[in-house]
Amino acid sequence: MESAGEYDYIIIGAGTSGCVLANRLTRNKDVDVLLIEAGGRDDYVWIHIPVGYLHCIGNPRTDWLFKTEAEAGLGGRSLIYPRGKVLGGSSSINGMIYMRGQAADYDRWAEVAGDPSWRWDQVLPLFKRSEDYYGGASEVHGVGGEWRVERQRLSWQILDAFRDAAQEVGIPKIGDLNAGGGAGSAYFEVNQRRGIRLNTARAFLKPAAQRPNLTIMTGCHVERLLVEDGPQGKVCRGVQFSGGGRAYTATAHRETLLAAGAIGSPQILQLSGIGAAANLHGQGIAPVAELPGVGENLQDHLQLRMIFRISGAPTLNMRTANWFGKLRIGLEYALFQSGPMSMAPSQLGVFARSGRGMTEAPDLQFHVQPLSLDKFGEPLHRFPAFTASVCNLQPTSRGHVRIASNDSHAAPKITPNYLSTEADRKTAAAALGLTRRIVAAPALARYRPEEYLPGPAYQTEEELAQAAGLIGTTIFHPVGTCRMGRADDPQAVVDSRLRVRGIANLRVVDASIMPFITSGNTNSPTIMIAEKAAEDLLKGG
Repeated sequence: MESAGEYDYIIIGAGTSGCVLANRLTRNKDVDVLLIEAGGRDDYVWIHIPVGYLHCIGNPRTDWLFKTEAEAGLGGRSLIYPRGKVLGGSSSINGMIYMRGQAADYDRWAEVAGDPSWRWDQVLPLFKRSEDYYGGASEVHGVGGEWRVERQRLSWQILDAFRDAAQEVGIPKIGDLNAGGGAGSAYFEVNQRRGIRLNTARAFLKPAAQRPNLTIMTGCHVERLLVEDGPQGKVCRGVQFSGGGRAYTATAHRETLLAAGAIGSPQILQLSGIGAAANLHGQGIAPVAELPGVGENLQDHLQLRMIFRISGAPTLNMRTANWFGKLRIGLEYALFQSGPMSMAPSQLGVFARSGRGMTEAPDLQFHVQPLSLDKFGEPLHRFPAFTASVCNLQPTSRGHVRIASNDSHAAPKITPNYLSTEADRKTAAAALGLTRRIVAAPALARYRPEEYLPGPAYQTEEELAQAAGLIGTTIFHPVGTCRMGRADDPQAVVDSRLRVRGIANLRVVDASIMPFITSGNTNSPTIMIAEKAAEDLLKGG
């Protein structure tokens, strides 16, 4: 086993948070950083064309190809569980939607972490720091940062009508989905630059890669952390990994930063003997530190995809129905970087209340699309239709991620436990009912919408909850598996500074630290987490 060198910091994972950490830490010329990534370079053309997510998800070049265990709440179905395996991580294959969540999300984090620095008013400047907002600087938006936020480059008549219908049932039109909360509808803003996907590798890592104090190793698979007994307890000294048929160790003089995501980070911790002792013993791993929360508290947004056939309005289904339509779409993108090939997977966002929440904050999010298909990766339907996907923003169901063996190359067992609580089943039924009320509003009547999925046969609350299990699928927002919390929280894996409990010189910096899932898409909140961690590290915190 050869040495890959000694560094001040080692970052495991060049995904969303890893790229930000590498950029921020190497601004200090006196700091040497090693960034280790299992995937390859982000030079695959489909990464950068927005519609290319269709070619990246399920592709071993860019995706870990995870699947969930069979889910009882989904009728025994197993779901694909895409996670980016490439520079930029999941920001290279995701929906590009810029979404922060609600102010109440971060105030709740601050309360459970016992640290007011996680409050909305304290993290808002971190969002603004990395942001380059098309609309200019304001109290809630920043300019000049690496993370470009733009309007989408097309519109659809049927989506305008859905927005009008939502207003008719009491959901107002608003101008900004990222000001901290409130029910309303608006078109999603996206992380693109003139119709081209912006991933964190291009935004943050590319400029940092020119600095002599950053070493990037791709195609390298982390096997375990190197934890030793120190004078005052356990200490992480670095990492063991392999790549190109060679075995390596690397040493971190200051800290090792685990940024492998909500699936990868708990997996690496468990492989290193950090987790629930009973689970580790079961896989033949000697426990190094008893942290029962590692891999627990998995949360995700389950989207319920309702499809409605329509008439009298164009949808993407019909624009791709023949070779001429596809040729026109290709030319539109080649010449102007606009049209359907510049589309994010979802265009219209609607935040609403199910009527079941205990607060005034919206607890439902709609992703509305001018297209329909039976399931991801299959052809679009040959009839005009739109899809209204709705998810419970704050599910009470909790799952887990656990290693399946002591082989670091074996995929972990991912068990989200969707719809495993009565509260989530009732909210799912209410969400489907609200969708039907919107679609029945006068603004959509001229398009004569007919429910195609799940179908009008489901009417009672019990039937609608059953339908939710039949049509529900992940929207790819796993978080929470190394949750942040107070010292007296037995399930907390990291403290409010993201330091792993009981092991010096080791932090987790990614979406796994979220104690509660954010109310919306999770990519940009992960950037904020990395900004905050980097700030703490550079200040010596």
